[in-house]
Amino acid sequence: MVVPEVAVTTVDEGFWTRARKTGAILLGLGVLAAALFGALATDRQARFTLSETEGGAALAIHGTTGAILFGVIAAAAGAALLAGVPKRWFTVLLGVGLVAFVVSFLCWQVSGAPDGRNFMPLVNVVRGTFLLALPLIFGALAGVLCERSGVVNVAIEGQLLMGAFSGALFGSLSGNVWVGLVAAAIGGAFISLLLAVFAIRYLVDQVVMGIVLNLLAVGVTGFLYERLMQRDATKYNSAPRFSNWEIPLLKDIPLIGPALFRGNIFLYLGLLLVLVIHIALFRTRWGLRTRSVGEHPTAADTLGVKVLRLRYRNVIMAGLVAGVGGASYTLALYSFTKNMIGGKGFIALAALIFGRWSPTGALLAALFFGFADQLATYLGAIGSSIPSQFLAMLPYLATILAVAGLVGKVRAPAADGKPYVKG
Repeated sequence: MVVPEVAVTTVDEGFWTRARKTGAILLGLGVLAAALFGALATDRQARFTLSETEGGAALAIHGTTGAILFGVIAAAAGAALLAGVPKRWFTVLLGVGLVAFVVSFLCWQVSGAPDGRNFMPLVNVVRGTFLLALPLIFGALAGVLCERSGVVNVAIEGQLLMGAFSGALFGSLSGNVWVGLVAAAIGGAFISLLLAVFAIRYLVDQVVMGIVLNLLAVGVTGFLYERLMQRDATKYNSAPRFSNWEIPLLKDIPLIGPALFRGNIFLYLGLLLVLVIHIALFRTRWGLRTRSVGEHPTAADTLGVKVLRLRYRNVIMAGLVAGVGGASYTLALYSFTKNMIGGKGFIALAALIFGRWSPTGALLAALFFGFADQLATYLGAIGSSIPSQFLAMLPYLATILAVAGLVGKVRAPAADGKPYVKG
């Protein structure tokens, strides 16, 4: 078979490449941090403890000095990018600059906290970051499975919500946490099945269908919540919870051990799924077929791949994953409440884009957003002078900045969102 040549147009970015634009922004942030945070920080120490309390080993940094020093480091990283370093250094310098900016900010906030609260327990921060990132991890993985197959999954919010509701309801009725987990997976798969049927079989616009399914999930769960759970919470909304599982030896690793190896099943399952889906997507025949269907379904069909069957299977599999993510709320942390997902499905969609449609990339993006959420909680606990309304905006602000500014130009799978009709 002769492959036709495709003309490729190279766009000359000129001086202001993506790296230089990012460097200019980072340089400005660094100067702002050194000047503003340095001026607002106090002469007290900002203590970053390696435990869950104020005691134990800690890294103590002079508030003003730390704010200025790390601001300068962020500015230096930005200046290096602006000067035009090799592309292989882009990610490293960007990471160093962002971390330095955050530490400069924390030196200001922690040093200015009231007596007895001028410390940050890093174990709690790391644990909280993973805990808050869990639904995002499951939701982003659901997006990877769908969109790598060529189906846009805007219905992640509805899949998470239906999973949370089903887990709470059937876990309560049965008194068995495993029944609740299976029901949650089925609940998420139900929303995915509707997405698959209407998007693949009836060729309905996939973005519109996803929004409709989100509204359907909000309406159905809200109605049943008022009719059942609100009237008799003991019977319908008191599901048992998964307890934490401690892994011997690993749990004693400083900082990481208490945060990662004393978690519940959802933490371990989420990290395991990232590994499994990554290997399956890039190292197996199923993964090759999935990526080919998401890039060029006609060519895949020509080679014998059942395009529609594979899309159905992967979309429903995505619903199972997202449903389990929803259960991480009601079978580990909270009782069910109306619309309790609160937009996390859309942040998971942003994590999918930020992670460039890769399971490992989605994991890192979810942790980034989880840290922003945890940081808002921590700053509220120490009585930060920053308005609480702004703190509540932090995760969503981080989402906008990440997708709009940090990702740069990304390319979705070529057939993503395009219905396939077999000729």
